[in-house]
Order: sequence, then C-alpha cells, then structure tokens
Amino acid sequence: MAPKRMTRSSTQAVNANAKATKAPVTKRGRKPTKKSVETEPEIEVEVAPTSELEQNLKDAVAHEVHQVLTNVMPSVLKEMMKEMKKTEKKSVEGDEEGEKSERVERDIESSDDSDFENKGKGCNYSVFQRCRPPTFDGKKGSAATLEWLSEMEAVIDISECRAEQAVKFAAHSFTGAAIYWWTTVKQSKGRKAIREMVWEDLKKLMIKRFCPQYEVDRVEREFLNLTAGSMSHLKYTTKFNEMAQLVPYLVETEQKRIKCYVQGLPPRVRTHVNAHRPGTFESVVDLAGIVYDNVAAEEVVEVKAKHWDNSRNQSGKRFRNDGKGYDNKRARVEANQAVVRDQNGGRDCGKCGKPHSGECRMGSGLCYKCGKPGHRAFECKGTVKCNRCGKQGHMSKDCRVNLGDNKGEDKSKATARAFTMTRKEARKEPEVVSGTFLVNNICASVLFDSGASRSFVSALFHSALKVPSRKVERSFDVETAEGKFVRVNQMIGGCTVTLLGHSFPTDLCIMTLGSFDAILGMDWLSKFDANIGCRERVVRLKAPDGSPVTVYGDQESKIPRVISMMKASRLIQQGCNSFLAYVKDVDEELRRLSDVPIVCNFPNVFPEDLQGTPPDREIEFQIDLVPGAQLVAKAPYRLAPSEMKELMTQLKELLDKGFIRPSTSPWGAPVLFVKKKDGSMRMCIDYRELNKLTLKNRYPLPRIDDLFDQLQGANWFSKIDLRSGYHQLKIREQDIPRTAFRTRYGHYEFLVMSFGLTNAPAAFMDLMNRVCRPMLDRSVIVFIDDILIYSKNEGDHACHLKEVLEMLQKEKLYAKFSKCAFWLREVQFLGHVINSEGIMVDPSKIEAVMKWETPKTPSEIRSFLGLAGYYRRFIQDFSRIASPLTKLTRKEVVFD
Repeated sequence: MAPKRMTRSSTQAVNANAKATKAPVTKRGRKPTKKSVETEPEIEVEVAPTSELEQNLKDAVAHEVHQVLTNVMPSVLKEMMKEMKKTEKKSVEGDEEGEKSERVERDIESSDDSDFENKGKGCNYSVFQRCRPPTFDGKKGSAATLEWLSEMEAVIDISECRAEQAVKFAAHSFTGAAIYWWTTVKQSKGRKAIREMVWEDLKKLMIKRFCPQYEVDRVEREFLNLTAGSMSHLKYTTKFNEMAQLVPYLVETEQKRIKCYVQGLPPRVRTHVNAHRPGTFESVVDLAGIVYDNVAAEEVVEVKAKHWDNSRNQSGKRFRNDGKGYDNKRARVEANQAVVRDQNGGRDCGKCGKPHSGECRMGSGLCYKCGKPGHRAFECKGTVKCNRCGKQGHMSKDCRVNLGDNKGEDKSKATARAFTMTRKEARKEPEVVSGTFLVNNICASVLFDSGASRSFVSALFHSALKVPSRKVERSFDVETAEGKFVRVNQMIGGCTVTLLGHSFPTDLCIMTLGSFDAILGMDWLSKFDANIGCRERVVRLKAPDGSPVTVYGDQESKIPRVISMMKASRLIQQGCNSFLAYVKDVDEELRRLSDVPIVCNFPNVFPEDLQGTPPDREIEFQIDLVPGAQLVAKAPYRLAPSEMKELMTQLKELLDKGFIRPSTSPWGAPVLFVKKKDGSMRMCIDYRELNKLTLKNRYPLPRIDDLFDQLQGANWFSKIDLRSGYHQLKIREQDIPRTAFRTRYGHYEFLVMSFGLTNAPAAFMDLMNRVCRPMLDRSVIVFIDDILIYSKNEGDHACHLKEVLEMLQKEKLYAKFSKCAFWLREVQFLGHVINSEGIMVDPSKIEAVMKWETPKTPSEIRSFLGLAGYYRRFIQDFSRIASPLTKLTRKEVVFD
C-alpha cells in the first residue's frame, strides 16, 4: 500500500511549531500583517500505513500543540485582560448616563420591522422622539395627569404609533416618582404582561394611581356646581372641558354634556340658549358665545341709560350739584356738621355729644330741625323738598302740580302708568314681550308692555326718526317703576310700526326710556286686539286689514352684529362654525336672448347647460408621457363643508352629462375648488404630478398685442365666451385612465378635457384656430375659448356675427349667454378696454399698480417695475419716467 500524503493544511500546528514562539502577538481582533508572519512552503510528511506509525504521529501532534499553547497563551491572555479592563472602565463611567439609553436600545431592538408585519402602520423610537413627547413626574395632580395623557395621545396619533408600542415608548417619558411607580408595576405584573399591555391599559392604570378617588369626588362636586359667574365665555368653556375630562361618566352622551354646560351659564344666557334648543354641544357653545356678546353690549347700554336717568332725576330730588359732588345724605350731614363746628368753635355738645349752635334740644320735646313742638325730626315738613316742583314744605304726593293746579287744566289727578324696564328685566317679566322691529322704517328695540297705559318713544330715538313733535292736548305725569313721576307734554303722531310686513299706525308720547327705543302699551295693544302669550313670549294681534299676525319676542328681525377679527379668530379656534360670504355682481337689467338681433335666431347655440358628451372632432386631447414615467396616485385633499357639498353636486352633474365615469385606474389626483368671476365654484383637479410627466404640446398661443393690432378701424364689437369650453373636447381613449381623480365619494376619470391639464390651453387653441380659420384676422380674433367679433360698421357686424354663430352651430360648440356681450361700441377683452378710438388699459386691472405701497428696498422696486412694465406700451417715455427708480436698483447706488 502506498504511503499516505498529508499536507500543511491538515498539520498546521505541527509544521508551525518552530515559528510559533517567535510570531508577533497582535491585538485582539486584528490580523497579523505579511511582514509579521512569514509564509512557509508546504511540507509533505511520509507516513507509513501501520497502526504504530499512526499512534506515534498522534503523540507527536499532541506534543507540538501543547508546546504552542504553552508559549502563546500567556501573551494572548495578557492582551485579553487589557481589553476587558478598558471595557469595564468605560461601562462604569457611563453607567449612570447610559442606563436609560441601554433600556431604550433594548426596546428599539425588540421593535424592529418584524413587529409591524400584518399589523398596520407603526414607528420606531427615533420617530416617536422627534414628535417631542411630554415628560411626566406624577407630582402635579389629576389635571396635570389628564393633560399629559391628552398630549401623549396627540403624539401617538402624529407618529402613527401602535397601541402596544405606545406603552413602551411613553414609559420612557416618566421622570421622578413616575419612574418608581412604573418600576413597581412592571415587577408586579411581570415582563410578559407589560409586553402585551396596550395604551388604554396604561391610561387606566395612570388614572387610577394619579387621579385618586377623593380628588375625583371633589372635582365631581365642583363640576356639578360649576357656574360661569363673572368668567368670560372662553374661560368658562375651557374650565368646563378640563373638569369634564376628570369625570367623563357625567358627560357620557351629548345630551348630558349639553345639560351640564347650559346649567352653569348665567341665567340670561341660559334662557336664550334653551329657547333655541341646539342639538349639538358645539352649537350650544357657539350660541352661548354670541349671547354673551349681546348681553355685554346690552349691559353697557343699561348702565349708560341708568346713569343718564339718574342725572336727570337728581336735579329735583336732591340739592343741586355745586361741582363738589355732594349729592348724598352723608355728604350733607358732614357739611352741616362742619358749619356747626365753625359756629360753635369746633366743640361738641356736652349733653348730646353732637356739635350744634344754641341751646341743646335733647329731651325738650322740640323738633331737632325746626325747633317747634308737636312732631319729631323725621316728620318735620320744614325741610322736606318736593321731587316734583323742587319747593320745600311738602312731598311729591301732596304737590299741587299733580292735582292739576295749572290754569286751563282739569283739577282731577291725571297720571299714566309706564313701568319702564331694561331688556334684562323684560325677559323675566311674564307680561311683556320685546324684540327688534321697524318704526318708520328704522330698526328699533320695542317692548310690548300690557302694564303700560300709553305708548312711548325714547327721546333719543325720536331725534333719529326726524319726525316733528307736537304738544299733547293735556299734559300728564307718568309713574315709572322706581316710583318717580315724569311729566309728558310732547308726542309724535302718524308713526308706523312694521311687524312681519304689516304696518300698524300708532301715536307715541316722548319720554326718557331705559334701554328700549319704544314701548307699545295698552292703548296700542287694545286697538289691534292683541293677546300676549306669556309662556311662549308671543304677541298675537290683528292687522289693520283683519289678517292675524303672530310676533315672537327677541327672535324676529335681528340686526346683524359686527365683531372684530380677533374675536372671530378666537371663536374659530374654539370650534365655532364660520362661513365665507361674498358679494355676487348681478347686472341691474337682465338681458334676454330674444331681445338681441341676429343672436335670437340661434337659441340652440346658447343652451342652459351642456348635455351629453361632445361629438367626435378633428382633434382629440392627448396625454403623451415622457419615457420611463411612473404612475402617480395622491390622497384626496381636505375640503371645507361647503366645498364637500359642492363636490357632491358637481360630481352628480358630471356623471349625468357623461363627462366622467367611475374608474379603476391606478392613477389618481386630488380635487380642489376655484371661485369664478360670477361667484360660482369651479372644480379643478390637481394634475401637477401628472403634468411633470407629460410631454409638452408646443402649439403656440397668440400674443395679445398681435391680436389687438388686428382691431384698427373697428367700431362694433361682440364677445362670445364658450360654456365650459374644455368640456367640449374629447380625450383620446387610451389616455382616459391617466385623468383619474380621487374624492371622498369615489374614484372617477374624465372622458372630456379637464381643467388643470398642462396641454389643455394649447389643444383647445388648436381646435379654435381650425374651426375659425376662414374668419381669423378678418372679423374674428380668438384666444383659447374667448371669441371677439369686430367690424367697421353695423351692417358688416350683422354679417360677421351671423357667420360666427352659424359656424358654432355647425361645429356644435356652445356658448354661455350670460357671459356674452353683443352690439357694443366699447368692449372689455383680455384685461383691456377696446373702442373705436383705440385700446386702453382696463382700470380694474391696474388697481394693484395704483395702490402699490411706496417701495423701500431695491427688490421691492424691481417688483413694482416688473408689474408696471407690462403697461409700458400705453405710457409714452416710460423708460425716462421710470429711470430714477431704475437707478436705485443698481448695486453701487445707496438706497435710503
């Protein structure tokens, strides 16, 4: 048997014995270089095939391996010990700072991408941290706990964190006492339970621990007894929402929340809110805010009216103001005492202890005021002053003025009753109804008062009516709610109160009222057989023509209120509904198709709306993509409620007309709306991503100045605007899927050309040039879907107009009559005014230039010159006029 051959690869330890002791020892983890380890040639060893030789070989190999390990291991162990010492030192130094990081790293490693398989979206810890989650120390009570939970839920939503991840990530935001609590929870529940815990479980644990029951009971009592008091609407609403989070079981349903909220409103606001019975909590808050503003405005009026009435009544009730402000009893007493002290040398009486002159009257039975016997000081009439006539010696009830002591008047007492009150009092009074109505076509605050014997008008409101007054046949006094008497001797006749379109004649007596402009009393109510419904706060009466009229108090003819922008912003932030209103321009005189010569013969060119898809034409709209283009699909945009309603309406119309159809295309673009000149909304598709991938159609659009050059010598003009011009051109069948768009109500695609496509203007310009080619620059100029017909005289214009309408009828192109104009001597076209004298700039288009603020920087000057430069063809020597501004744009010129 031939001897076996064994190479160095199988006997490495044996053959390397000679050099193992001399080989350099490298650091752990590094390979020795070629210089440190020499390559030896392969050594072949002849081995006999006997068992004895094999045993000898094994012994030799074992011996050689032992020698190698004995020589090498000390140096290897020494290097390993050095590395371990370095690692241990770094670990000790960074233990305190890295403890939390190590925990985070372990959790992040455990939450790799495999965790997200078949579980929806998720996030890693770095994404979660970028959302800046709040920290929690557990020391600030229930309110702080709920606030932290709310903020953390917002972070979880933003980061799209899953419920099982939320616990793990949120726990790393604990600090202080919260960390110790969480450690205890983990120890008690175990790692498996913590790993399976979701966010709602953690939330319940935190509420149980950091929102103790005794504090919840206290908050529950405070919540049930919460009232607005002197708080503002915003402050009360905020406090209500904060406390409601602590006791959510008290506001589980919408109705419970509304009931608790309304219960805490001020009585005046609560009554008004309950009367409207809003269905949602947001509408309740919105309505309460509006009523708060109304109440505040009325209280200001009431305070002013009360102050004005008091100033009028003080002149007859108290001594006249001498400029020092002593108009109360204490002031008069102090003034009298000061005079007595001056007369008595400033000494107090030893008998009564009060300063007075002369003999003390204490115990003498004499009146302290007049010194006469038979009555006491409070019964003395010597110093009594009448509130009616201002004279001393009698009171107002015994005044001869009230007894008709004037010449020519009846001696019997003539009084009227008008318990004037404020709006606040009127809402609480069951016998009255108040509201805002028209008095002589002027809005007035009117009070229907069955307790008033006459009808009255405020002296201030009388000045606004500008109606001459006249004296009453017999003057009388009116007793007010304060027990005062006011003399009335003026009135206005022939006034008209308008209620729900019915006019009610009335005579009004002029007097000073509180916060109302007019009071309709029993004389007016009985005249029209009025009946006041106290429970419903409604007045039922008969109009002069006998028809029944029902008037609801404080509900009809409300005057629109104006609020500041800051107030509006606050209301919007609170979640109140807001609506955008705009003014729609409408022609004073609506034109009719049948009244326009020539045009009246082509009614089918001006339909009310497009019906059905357009016919096959010479060209179709194409969407050619760049090579290698990938499909694009975007999520729908968020739309306002009004836009959502408009979207549903327009989708239905487009489907009914056959302009769109349901789509299964992988393409998809979002929808947005743009307001037209007439105020209506145009639905546009955001095809910007598709447009980037589309090969551009280089068909040229005409220059506007070249178009206007063709109008020289023209005197008659007509303008035609096509109805939804883009929708009158089909899309090539293979390109239809690329027009797909996504909405809240489904996925659709266009069969006709849509707004927003990059090549749409060029394609439609190509169509119009082909259709109008026989008339171009002879009697017609066209810019996309706008057609201008021009002629030198009226006869030619009739022929040209008829020719264009026949062409439109033949090609089945339809126009919008309301946007067209015919037989004009001056027309607005493409931002310019055109007439027989030439072309001028449309004043409405240069409004921005006229109102441009004074430029203050070189860049602002460049912007202004760029805008104004468009109109340089209309300004002679434009460059010379603008040269001072142009110089300021140079770098070497200092701008100051």
